Amino acid sequence: MPTAIELAEQFQASLVGDGSRPLRGLCPLETAQSDQISFLSNPLYRQQAIESKAGALILSQTDLSFLQEQGKGSESKVYFLSKNPYATFARMAQWFAKESAPIHSPGISPMAVVDLSAVIPSSCHIGPFVQIGQNVRLGERVVLLGHISLGANVVIGDDSLIYSNVSIYSACKIGERCILHSGAVIGADGFGFAPDFSAQGGEWVKIPQTGAVAIGNDVEIGACTTIDRGAMANTTIGQGCKIDNQVQIAHNVSVGAHTVIAGCAAIAGSTAIGNYCVIGGNANFAGHLTIADRTTISGGTAVIRSITEPGTHLTGVFPSMPHALWEKNAAILRGLDKIRQRIRDLEKKDPKA
Repeated sequence: MPTAIELAEQFQASLVGDGSRPLRGLCPLETAQSDQISFLSNPLYRQQAIESKAGALILSQTDLSFLQEQGKGSESKVYFLSKNPYATFARMAQWFAKESAPIHSPGISPMAVVDLSAVIPSSCHIGPFVQIGQNVRLGERVVLLGHISLGANVVIGDDSLIYSNVSIYSACKIGERCILHSGAVIGADGFGFAPDFSAQGGEWVKIPQTGAVAIGNDVEIGACTTIDRGAMANTTIGQGCKIDNQVQIAHNVSVGAHTVIAGCAAIAGSTAIGNYCVIGGNANFAGHLTIADRTTISGGTAVIRSITEPGTHLTGVFPSMPHALWEKNAAILRGLDKIRQRIRDLEKKDPKA
């Protein structure tokens, strides 16, 4: 087990307490034990931090000073001081997770189907029932777990991890250190159809989707998320993006660097999302919009117009309320058109009113 001083040095945190204490991992405040680490990043949880049995806490100098002023700072605890305790916790958790992660030995399963033209370094792990098409190129140390399909000319960068049952269609590019979770589909056809109807009938004419999907480095894509290929140009996902489960990204969308998108959000075709945006769950975007950098969209919000001012925060839903109150508000909303018409009628009778 690493010692407190080793962890402090590795994660650039100031240490208060016994640096020789061994620590075996991270745990929530309420269940952590004396050889485990927890963290405090929200003042609302200060009381839990006081009561916690954790042997070490990651926290800010402000929170530690508060605990000490209240006489609640414990000499039996070790404190990791950080300007961003939540981020320090995340990096430390990554390290512990990596230490305990299963090892995927390099090699190609005899149950995989690999085209002879594919370029696969010897450091890669190819699991059972993986299908790799023509001219696929994998970087070093790529891990493909079972039941994955890679179409022709797919490129995957170094150290990327693809979980089971992911499908990556032809010509798509995945960057380095990416993680794609089970059920993700990258590069399926965008929803493109041209109407050709007359009085005698007609049809929806399919538009060939000849673009692809290009995903930058350090991107994580959640389970069952779908990113459609472009109609002619590529759909693009910038470096450092984090995309949750069951998100739909349509053809020719571009998502800027380090944007995060929560579950069940949907982005219609040709919309451009800026850098460092935060998109809440179940938010949805009309097509052909431009969204400025650092925009925040609250969960459940429908965005139908472009946002040009960086740093805008948009919310478009009512918070929950008691059902009876909601019924009253709904009745008022249903009658607004009648109230508006009465006001217009009064204005016609007396324009000066």
